[in-house]
Amino acid sequence: MANDMTFEFEELDYQTTPFGDISLRRRSEPRLEGAIVHEVKLGDEFLMSSLFTEAETQLARLALATIADRREHSLDVIVGGLGLGYTAAAVLEEPSVRSLAVIEVMQPVIDWHRRGLVPLGKQLCADLRCALLRGDFFALAMSDDGFFAGEPSRKVDVVLLDIDHSPSHWLNPGNSAFYSAPGLQRLAGRLKPGGVFGLWSDDPPDTDFTRLLESAFGCCAAHIVTFPNPYTGGESSNTVYLARNATGSGG
Repeated sequence: MANDMTFEFEELDYQTTPFGDISLRRRSEPRLEGAIVHEVKLGDEFLMSSLFTEAETQLARLALATIADRREHSLDVIVGGLGLGYTAAAVLEEPSVRSLAVIEVMQPVIDWHRRGLVPLGKQLCADLRCALLRGDFFALAMSDDGFFAGEPSRKVDVVLLDIDHSPSHWLNPGNSAFYSAPGLQRLAGRLKPGGVFGLWSDDPPDTDFTRLLESAFGCCAAHIVTFPNPYTGGESSNTVYLARNATGSGG
């Protein structure tokens, strides 16, 4: 990269992980007058791009909007999947958030943020409310202890999940058990009464999955989030599921 005028592409990091080779790249996007785009690939598959972050941001904003007016400066939030950090950053925009634990299974992704290789890394790491934790979100959610070792009865206000492509399209087949009635009921037991579970999906709303969420939590809504797509010249969309925990007694 000689200078900003000639910059086209740079691989910022490449690591081998148990889940495959993961890479962080940045490049200029001629469709947007040379704007800089950060991208993450796992093997040959694109996982995320800083060009498409609206739904990741709305995952946090929509979830917090449903409960932020009920408690002042006391919300405890868990985010499953760090990625480029857009969901976590949107959580921290809410002043009523007391703590945020971001659970990420791949250490290189956490390192990118701590090293300032991604646009939001320094911002997240500087916020004292935010902890970036290496762990398997799905294993913790399904474990006897839950998200906090030695504190099985500890509950949180909000759990947000953005790891798999959709409830039926997983990065790891082992994640599939979480999206079942027992798995979702287990998560409901990790939430306080009135707490919210939010899930990002790349697919349109799935009626069967919405019914599963209603059964486990008590009520559910699927929100379609649209955003401009410079590659198609039109709009694309993702889905945000929000489920409210009626009793907090799931198990």
